[in-house]
Amino acid sequence: MTLTIISHTEHYKTANGQIVGFGPTVMEINSLLNLFDRIVHVAMLHDGTPPAHAMAYQDERIEFRRMPAIGGPKMTDKLRVLWQAPMVLSQVKKAVAESDWFQFRSPTGIGVYVIPYLMCIQKSGWFKYAGNWKQEAAPWSYRFQRWLLIHQKRKVTINGHWPDQPNQCLTFENPCLTETELEKGVSAFQTKKPIAEGVVLCFVGRLEEAKGMDVFLNALKELPHSLLKQLDQVHVVGTGPEIARYQNFMAGFSKPVLFHGLLSRVDVHKIYAKSHGIVLPTQSEGFPKVISEAMAYGCVPMVSSVSAIGQYVTVDKGFLLDDLKIETLVKILSSFLDLTTETYQNMGKQCLDGVKKFSYASYGEHLKEVIL
Repeated sequence: MTLTIISHTEHYKTANGQIVGFGPTVMEINSLLNLFDRIVHVAMLHDGTPPAHAMAYQDERIEFRRMPAIGGPKMTDKLRVLWQAPMVLSQVKKAVAESDWFQFRSPTGIGVYVIPYLMCIQKSGWFKYAGNWKQEAAPWSYRFQRWLLIHQKRKVTINGHWPDQPNQCLTFENPCLTETELEKGVSAFQTKKPIAEGVVLCFVGRLEEAKGMDVFLNALKELPHSLLKQLDQVHVVGTGPEIARYQNFMAGFSKPVLFHGLLSRVDVHKIYAKSHGIVLPTQSEGFPKVISEAMAYGCVPMVSSVSAIGQYVTVDKGFLLDDLKIETLVKILSSFLDLTTETYQNMGKQCLDGVKKFSYASYGEHLKEVIL
């Protein structure tokens, strides 16, 4: 069987001509070779140097087909999405015609016309909505795509479970872990430095206000001295246009705040392995893969209660922020820094048990059972 995937996933060409793509998506697609003989991925090719998290596909049975890199925040960017519609639809039509199944990954700008096209063809397929299914202030194009998916009959995989969920919308965990990584996580948790010897925190994501970077750094500075002395160091993984401002803001802070920039998947997991907690006070997400990846290493999450996050990060596994105020995060961080060794160990073990459903193996079995 051949699967065609259509997405906005960023791809780049290395100096030696190899195509590499956004690591988490590449890993997920690699795992689908357990279900399909061949995969065609129609996605976007960007100019420039590939970021550290970019990866190559593991098998020649996965074929990348280039779309132009379109989309962005400006009105001209949005107009270009529409202007390129005939070319995008032509590529999608050709790839889908050669396949047995399709998967369209939304929300994305091209979804406003690709989803209607796929709704009208006679081909087996399903949609993956990776964003916040209940996002109230979503961009109009996201709201339109969600409306389309609700008013069609093909299966749609979404984050979380909701009372008014249409029958064709199925709750799926966002896969991000191999069986080997799950085993490494257990081993790392068992040998991790005791929390009593100094707490290590991490932040992994784009360095911007929407991801909670400002709230996090301000909360660190507001911590009471009596608790701050229990903090050993903070690892910040990711980049963004304001990284220099954040670095300057934390200059002179009493504890080391290490800005690593973008790291490879292996190096990010090394950060999880030595961290006791991950902080992500984001404004809007579906279910960020970094949360479950960190939990797999016994890294307790302190995260926003948005979208489906609260359905997985329960009180026995982590801490939820009901709002994104600095004082709220200060209270959460204070509670975490004040944990006993026993309580932390219990929470870490619950994290390890809770993320098994986020493995690629579990995802494949779920797809086979309810979609294929």
